[in-house]
Amino acid sequence: MADFDIHILGCGSALPTTRRQNASQIIDLRDKLYMIDCGEGTQLQMRRMRIRFSRLNHIFITHLHGDHCFGLPGLLSTLGMLGRQGELVIHGPKEIETYLQPILDLFCKNMGYPVRFNLIDPYQQTLVMEDRSLQVYSIPLKHRIPCCGYLFAEKPKEAHIIREMIDFYQVPVRMIKDIKQGADYITPDGTVVLNSRLTRPSATPKRYAYCSDTAYAPEIIPFIEGVDLLYHEATFCESDLARSKETYHSTARQAAEIARLAQVKRLIIGHFSARYNDLTPFLDEARQVFTEVSLAEEGMVLSL
Repeated sequence: MADFDIHILGCGSALPTTRRQNASQIIDLRDKLYMIDCGEGTQLQMRRMRIRFSRLNHIFITHLHGDHCFGLPGLLSTLGMLGRQGELVIHGPKEIETYLQPILDLFCKNMGYPVRFNLIDPYQQTLVMEDRSLQVYSIPLKHRIPCCGYLFAEKPKEAHIIREMIDFYQVPVRMIKDIKQGADYITPDGTVVLNSRLTRPSATPKRYAYCSDTAYAPEIIPFIEGVDLLYHEATFCESDLARSKETYHSTARQAAEIARLAQVKRLIIGHFSARYNDLTPFLDEARQVFTEVSLAEEGMVLSL
């Protein structure tokens, strides 16, 4: 079972090519799947990577440019044909409902599952979704149309019981849950056994930030500071800096500068323009600023 894995389904930009697919990722957090963006070809990539459609319950859309959402109609239809029954929640700017509702009305009238839209304000950092394992926050980005990234913050896990100490103090089974959540144990004679004697700390919760599409925007740094992994778009190299400014995208060097300022642990760059065949210059530029950086590739699985 995956603990916290990120599957890269697509890391290209506006034009799908034979080299790179449009933007999409899957987060697998202990067998619960969360999708970020859904460009063309997303469901085919899920097939190739043997990702189970049935475990997907939330889709997070950054903005309404086609390379981030044109895969949704086909995916929704496929889920219906596979016999899905549980609710699917699509999170994104208000335009996502305007785009998808006519498609649902025309092509998906008899689907066996409900689609719910959670419309968010892309200009604010807000808690978008929360379940037992995870909190997801929006990250306001700087693009030509309303756009937001997402921060996936794992919730703290319960402490690990030290079985030998539990047996030594003869702790009743009914107390185990409270002790895992931080309670001390009081013996029948009134002795307080500190929680630290009964448990070991769980692993530190992980955080993953997804920032695409955006111009260079240092204002996002407080939202992503210290994350375990940052995915930041790098559509262009510095040689095309003027084009990046015109289209509200970032260069590899700018993505690395954001990572350096935010003191993130690792950086992965993607959303590469179709004009580039060789991505080596992206990596070279980024590493001049931030050393812990990798290039996104289709089929890549990153574990936190």
